Amino acid sequence: MAVKSAASRPPRGGPARGYIIPVGGAEEKVGDVAILRRFANLCGGPAARIGIIPTASELSDTGERYVALFKSLGAASAVSLPIQSRADADDIEIVSALDDVDGIFLTGGNQLRLSTTVGGTEVARAIRRRNTEGVHVAGTSAGAAIMSDSMLTGNQFYPGMTTAVDSGVSSKRIARNIIEVIPGLGFLHGAIVDQHFIKRMRENRLMSVILERPSLLGVGIDESTALRVYPDGHWQVYGASAAIVFDARSATITPGSAPKLGVSGMRVSILPAGSTFDPRTGKATLPPGGG
Repeated sequence: MAVKSAASRPPRGGPARGYIIPVGGAEEKVGDVAILRRFANLCGGPAARIGIIPTASELSDTGERYVALFKSLGAASAVSLPIQSRADADDIEIVSALDDVDGIFLTGGNQLRLSTTVGGTEVARAIRRRNTEGVHVAGTSAGAAIMSDSMLTGNQFYPGMTTAVDSGVSSKRIARNIIEVIPGLGFLHGAIVDQHFIKRMRENRLMSVILERPSLLGVGIDESTALRVYPDGHWQVYGASAAIVFDARSATITPGSAPKLGVSGMRVSILPAGSTFDPRTGKATLPPGGG
């Protein structure tokens, strides 16, 4: 990959931290393409330079398809970064390319593949640094799940099994020690993200996770829906559907010694497009007319 030396030009960005934008997956890619268009506009519209990380996908053309999409939306440039191994994620040319973008977009696919390839590498550190410098970071599906400090892998443990396997949709139970959680990339603090949430009925698995980790907010983002995390920490929902937040921080939860996992006083917020949420206070504001 041919890029200019990072020392030859100042990093692109702004004076404040950029937005963090997890997308619930299956965003529109033809027609209105509202979520992708909004991201391109946030990154500068006709001046936008967008770096795409397609690592989660096993399809060879994923990165180039997003390159074409963002260019069709008027971005000045879009480049797909070929990160298929941890060695790639430590490659100085790939890392330096991130200094020349206004936005970074992580595609969907397998979040475990993304985590094991990128987590703890120079690319991961560069994305965090660029976000503090004003670059916006968005990710869809797997790219959304990995944004939080803790990440759902998509796997769960079934009775009698010692190895977690792909759950497909939601767990059929709300129970302890059934959902696999590993470290994410740490762009979104104090929360854990689930994606394709309403469409794939993933409520049970997210509730199981946060009742074991009640200091975390559980945020389930539906398809074609995005959550914009502002530099001051508050959230805004936009897109075609809704996000659901589970807040057990002040709830009463059955102790670890209890055979069943239960909760009283957990707060649930269903947030259609136009809603805002303050994770510090747990206060949700719904849009006039429901979005």
